[in-house]
Amino acid sequence: MAIDGISHITFMATDLERTAKLLCEGLGAKEVYDSTERNFSISREKFFMLGGVWLAVMEGKPVERSYRHVAFRVGAADLPALEARLRLLGAEIQPSRPRVEGEGQSLYFHDFDNNLFELHAGTLEQRLERYRR
Repeated sequence: MAIDGISHITFMATDLERTAKLLCEGLGAKEVYDSTERNFSISREKFFMLGGVWLAVMEGKPVERSYRHVAFRVGAADLPALEARLRLLGAEIQPSRPRVEGEGQSLYFHDFDNNLFELHAGTLEQRLERYRR
């Protein structure tokens, strides 16, 4: 018995359409399901594919802000354009946390329901190598 990987990640949103726009137009996700016609879960939901990951967004109350987040891997050269698109859509860009050189660049943002996302240009191997130095 073994874990094969992540099945999906679920977020709560008060406005599914606004969150769908942020995910699709801001990050390039593809919407693959909307339960408007027939709901099978505890609340209305939409499914998206982003970077090969299934994201589920369910209608519900905003979460309390914390550092808990999901990080998506991006190229460092793509960060400025992604930040500009996210700002236009109303995402709240956060200051990056202090980093050591070689750890990789990150862009943090909160969506409209306090979910925290990170766009990270780096790998685990790069980070561990830097920490070993």
